[in-house]
Order: sequence, then structure tokens, then C-alpha cells
Amino acid sequence: MTVLTPAVRDHVLSLPADELPAYVYDLAALREHAAAVRAALPERVELYYAAKANPEPEILAALGRYVDGYEVSSGGELAHVRKAVPGRPLAFGGPGKTPAEIASALELGVERFHVESVHELHVLAELARRADAKAGLLLRVNLAVSDDSLVDSSLAMGGRPTPFGLDPTDADAVVRLLTDGTYPHLELRGVHAHLASGLRAPEQLAVAGSIVTWATGLAARHRVRLAEVNVGGGMTVDYAAPGLRFDWAAYGAGLSRLTAAHPDLTLRIEPGRAMAAYCGWYATEVLDVKHSHGEEFAVVRGGTHHLRTPATKGHDQPCSILPVDTWPHPWPRPAAQQDRVTLTGQLCTPKDLLARGVPAPRLRAGDRVAFALAGAYAWNISHHDFLMHPRPGFHFLARGGPGPHAPTAG
Repeated sequence: MTVLTPAVRDHVLSLPADELPAYVYDLAALREHAAAVRAALPERVELYYAAKANPEPEILAALGRYVDGYEVSSGGELAHVRKAVPGRPLAFGGPGKTPAEIASALELGVERFHVESVHELHVLAELARRADAKAGLLLRVNLAVSDDSLVDSSLAMGGRPTPFGLDPTDADAVVRLLTDGTYPHLELRGVHAHLASGLRAPEQLAVAGSIVTWATGLAARHRVRLAEVNVGGGMTVDYAAPGLRFDWAAYGAGLSRLTAAHPDLTLRIEPGRAMAAYCGWYATEVLDVKHSHGEEFAVVRGGTHHLRTPATKGHDQPCSILPVDTWPHPWPRPAAQQDRVTLTGQLCTPKDLLARGVPAPRLRAGDRVAFALAGAYAWNISHHDFLMHPRPGFHFLARGGPGPHAPTAG
């Protein structure tokens, strides 16, 4: 079970049943977490938020004072984030940028391009020439790491064959193109290497050290100065043990040692899930409780078409049960007879599982359930229109209650 913030608990219980399911975001909790992350990082470490984790405008704005910029990975994200938080620095990543997206990024003044291939470099150079625009770039490189730092990764984007980034064997040829006058509109600023997700602080520090060592070696070979190294995101969020959070203090201390060893280098990180996951809940109502072949199931409004995370990652979404004492019907109220209940959604598939074996004795139809860690990679990765169920509401809570734009319908 997961402890709700009081503001979220009160708000979930206050919602009429026909306004559920709903995503409820505690913006005050988000700001407090972001402030703690920012305070743990040394001065020469820039913090960019990976907008793909949760691009809701209210989330982007709440993070504004704590981040140095935002990382986007498509033309759609680029336009959306530029509108939601105008004037803020943007970094444009992703392995399949189209010419139209690159042209739009140049027009909108994107500060950093994460170049992922030799072909993409050529396209960027040509479009920058046509626009007579200067483009600062980081070479995204798929680095192999020699130690075991990626063993516990939940999702690998590098360190092995993947479609992400340049192969290291291409890096020297690309640097020559960027330093011999071939592409005067392109400015090589540094190296980017986001290799994996789901890593704890010691592994993240080992990866960061490997990336910096490789980048400085590349610069030394070509006698160029690299001003920036982006060591990526991927800080772990543990859905099985939500009380165990990434050790930002230890990570910040390690990055401080790394920046001290490289006084001319700016490091950049780009967390997404680890910034936003903890501020969001998916709130719903138990529609029915049923017994089946020795097990008990509670069917809730909504399901994995709204909250795809447990299906995507193969885990049980942590949740809190909020009892509701009223029952408006004259017939008996369905209730669990066992200590553990599996929570499912409304979809016509046995894969619509939100959490298995939840300790919820006497769970009843009409009770509320709030699924935690739903602030990132939840609604925005879900297959919303499957079976055409209604979409959830969206509520953004400021300290002391909803902010001026909450609740808003999604």
C-alpha cells in the first residue's frame, strides 16, 4: 500500500463517482521533490526534464523554476513544450527526426540537437545552411561500458546493439566533419549518452564516469574542447518498493567529484520518470467484487487503457484503498471475503491487470482506489481509445487545494 498526500486523499474522496477515473496531481509535492533534487546537484550540473515522462502543461510549468531546460523527442513535443513553457532552453533528441521536425526546431531556436547518426548530421547541416542558422549539437553515442553498471537496468538504450546513437567507431569521422570547416553552421558542444533506465545512484555514477572518460578522450584525440557532456536520465523508480527512492544526495555528491576533476566541463542530466512519477495518482472506484475459482477480483472503473504502466513494465501498480461507507442500492454490497484481491479494469481482456494480490480485506464495491506513482509514463503511453471508454479527468492540486486551472477535463 502507498501513503497518499492529504490533499490527494481528500480530493479523491470528494469526487462524484461519475467523475472517476481521474488523474490527480499534487503540484506542491512535485515542487518540493524538484527543489530537493535541484539542491542535491552541484552548480555545474544542469537539470533538464525529459518531457516524454509527462508533458502536461501544469507539470511542465510547476518544474520551471527548478530545471535548466526541457528535453523533447518529437516535433509534437517540441511545439507543445515551447508553447507551455515559452522561452526555456530545449534539447531535441530521438533516433528518427524528420527533416520537417529538424527545420521546425531550427526555426524555434532549439539550443541543443542530440545528433544520433551520420545521416542525421548531414540533414541538420543542410537545413541549418538553408536557414542560415547556427546549430549547437551533442553527439549521442551508444557507448559500451566495461563494468557491470548496466546489469540491473530495466530498459537499455545503449551499451549493446540498439537503434540509439552513433556507434563509437563512427565518432572520430563525425568529429572531423565538425572541425575541418565542412559544416560551418554546426557547432560541436559535446557528447550525449543515455544508456539505460532503472539504475540506482552507484550505477548511475559509474555510467557517468565512463561517459565523461570517453568524451574527454575523444576531445584529446582531436585536440578540441568539449564544453558539455549529457549523461542522460534513467534514475530508478521502484514500483515494487515505492518508499525506496533514488539517492539524489549520493548522486549529487558523486557528480560533484566528477565536475571537480573536470573543471572546464558542464554536465547535464535529463530525468523524467524520477522527477514526475511520485506526484501523480490514478483514482478510481470499485464497480464490483467477484469470486472466481478460489480467488477474488475487484473490477474498477477504467483500467490499463488509462494506466498502461503495470502492463508495460509487468508489475503491480502500488495503490491505496479509500473506504466509502455509503451504499445507495437496496441489494447486498459486493465485498471481498479474502485478505487479498486482484484489481482489474473494465477491458474485455485478461491482460487488464492493475495490481495482483493487493492486501485489501473487506474491499467493497463503491470504495475508492488511488494508484500511486502515476505521475509519469502513465496516461501519455496508454492506448486511450481501446473499447471507447470515457477518458479520465485531470486535476492539478496546489497547496491547500486545486489551483486556478484545476480540475480540468482531459
